Amino acid sequence: MNSSPKTTNDRQLALILLFAGTLFTSASLMFIVQPLFGKLLLPLLGGSPAVWNTCMVFYQSILFLGYLYAHALSTRLPIKRQIPLHTGLLLLSFLALPVALPENAIPPTESDPTFWLISTLFLAIALPFFVVSSTSPLIQKWFAQIGHKSSEDPYFLYAASNIGSLIALLSYPFLLEPNMGLANQKLAWSGGYILLCLLISACALQLWRHRQAVPQMETTNTDDSSELTWQQQLRWLLLAFVPSSLLIGLTNFISTDIASVPLLWIIPLTLYLLSFVLVFSKWQNAIHPLILKLQPIFLVPFLALAFVNPGDLKYWAYLFLHLVAFFFAIMVCHGELANSRPSTRYLTRYYLIMSFAGMLGGMFNTFVAPFIFNGIYEYPIMIVAALLLRPGLRFIANTAFWLQIALPLAILITGIGLYFSTENLLAHFDALAICLMLLSLATFFLRLRPLGFAFLTGVIIFLAMNLHGLSAHTLYQARSFFGVLAVRESVLTNEQQQPENYHELFHGTTKHGAERLADNLQRIPLTYYSQPGPMGQLFKVYDSGNSNWQIGIVGLGAGALTCYSKPQQQWTLYEIDPLVVNIASDTRYFHYLDLCAKTAKMRIGDARLSLAAEPEQQFDLLVMDAFSSDSVPTHLLTKEAIQLYFRKLKPDGILAFHITNRHLLLKKVLSMHAEQLHLAALIEEFKPSQELPLVVATDWVVMSNRAERLQPLIASNLGDWQKMPLYFDMKPWTDDFTNIVDIWK
Repeated sequence: MNSSPKTTNDRQLALILLFAGTLFTSASLMFIVQPLFGKLLLPLLGGSPAVWNTCMVFYQSILFLGYLYAHALSTRLPIKRQIPLHTGLLLLSFLALPVALPENAIPPTESDPTFWLISTLFLAIALPFFVVSSTSPLIQKWFAQIGHKSSEDPYFLYAASNIGSLIALLSYPFLLEPNMGLANQKLAWSGGYILLCLLISACALQLWRHRQAVPQMETTNTDDSSELTWQQQLRWLLLAFVPSSLLIGLTNFISTDIASVPLLWIIPLTLYLLSFVLVFSKWQNAIHPLILKLQPIFLVPFLALAFVNPGDLKYWAYLFLHLVAFFFAIMVCHGELANSRPSTRYLTRYYLIMSFAGMLGGMFNTFVAPFIFNGIYEYPIMIVAALLLRPGLRFIANTAFWLQIALPLAILITGIGLYFSTENLLAHFDALAICLMLLSLATFFLRLRPLGFAFLTGVIIFLAMNLHGLSAHTLYQARSFFGVLAVRESVLTNEQQQPENYHELFHGTTKHGAERLADNLQRIPLTYYSQPGPMGQLFKVYDSGNSNWQIGIVGLGAGALTCYSKPQQQWTLYEIDPLVVNIASDTRYFHYLDLCAKTAKMRIGDARLSLAAEPEQQFDLLVMDAFSSDSVPTHLLTKEAIQLYFRKLKPDGILAFHITNRHLLLKKVLSMHAEQLHLAALIEEFKPSQELPLVVATDWVVMSNRAERLQPLIASNLGDWQKMPLYFDMKPWTDDFTNIVDIWK
């Protein structure tokens, strides 16, 4: 007796819900575990944005291995062997639950921690993440063999997978992070993983039942579609490689200059996943031609403003331009990738090549680029590469082909010639910038010629970056795991109204110190540490009683604070990045350490880990001045961190916290801790009362167990020290809970 149409339709719908739900759950778990483990690892590595990028490489590598496993399993073994083997893998992966970091995980302090980070992730999450990674291609391949009316084109399930990824990413900073601590997040993820294994088992059961009903399905797929060419597979590789590299390059840019937190990491990743949702949807045929038309239009203001003339932009506008340009680039690449998807015969190979390319993109940014570039140059390179992948690229040696090369090449040679032949090129800065902006407009007219379009764009970016590098007078630039550091020479107007050269230290786009070069001025602390500012006031107020102080400084910068030291004092300097120590110690650039800190002890490594090893009640003054570009690593701001600092301070010791920040209201976090831990706390949001060379506005908080210990600061009238304001609109930060949304300015 045949089943009724209604029963058949219900079964067809139930199968779609089961398989789509499995993919949705798998993708959700994948993109929740990424920010979760990034947040677990940040405290061990000083909050560096490279932590997230290295984690991304690990995830991409395991994703590739998962896709390779799914490809081999589904193409080399019959169903009757696939299901038991995969079931055994699911059971084996339960040994890694509940997920957590290995005990006593301590990174190296004297060498690059990249490989330590990857090995730690491997021990913590590799097996469950491998299962999650293999789910998407394997479940889609099983669906193609299930006998469903949609089995011939299961790629629509990929949209369900990416929707799950999007929801997971957006829920993390706005739902999970504000309402659930890390311990509960780990348990919830482990529970979700068990649910996923049950769903995979249900899919396998449906496939097994269908195999029993239709035994001939065990035969090899005899799809009569044409064989894949190596050119087609290479194109898939490039179309997936470039967006992957762009993703990590843009993430590095964002997290370096704002804060190393999951909220900001997910912005590029969300756009990345959204592109997959759109290009594998039913609207792709309408969306892709529109994107191809809009990208050249948007590229004109992007080049002219974000690269040629970024100084006049608000930061949010600068960020917006980069995000939109990134989205257009990946939409073009992923759109071309979706349009060239093969039949189900090659489904797992298609996903395998995509995942392999994603892994290569991450590896290029993490392992290759830092060793061949001293700046984040892989990002603009991939912008140009994405333009080369627009449809219509032809390598035919005709007049049009050679013109596409000759025009940008002539502009490049002219620019290099001006660089070497003009004595004072910066005197013509405005004229050169206008020329580059006009050239940006010219890119629009090459939009149908991908080679010329990309080549001219690359020339404009190259010339603009070199022009800005020249204007910045960069003396030295280097790159480490913790970011890009640069020493620049600038000019100020001194007290005699004369021009005077000085040196600055930059981490990313944020100044981390400066020094005047005259012999009689090299000992004077400047910028955030100036004598008229909060730190100068503090040392002056306690001058009569601090001769034998033990002082700890977390965050070295150029070393300016050390010039407040006295002969009998003992100073200990904590710095996570050995490159910072090398620059601050090099007398070609800075002299603070050479002149003022000959007896200071240097500790390399994360401040919390280093301080935890110090004796209790050691310091009279502990200064927290650790920044990654413009952000204070969040693990240095938690309740447990504050308690650690006060265990290392003497009973009447003082904790000074530098909280100057463009984007985050850090005083809210410290105010909550002071209230909960019953600490006396004062804040000075210092603004110079008069124009003084290299004296800048800066915010500092001082805290003590005893209110009377801070009273001399108020009584001195040297600055505007105030009691900390109270806040009641946020939860206190702990090692288990932080929420950056609460403190966004």
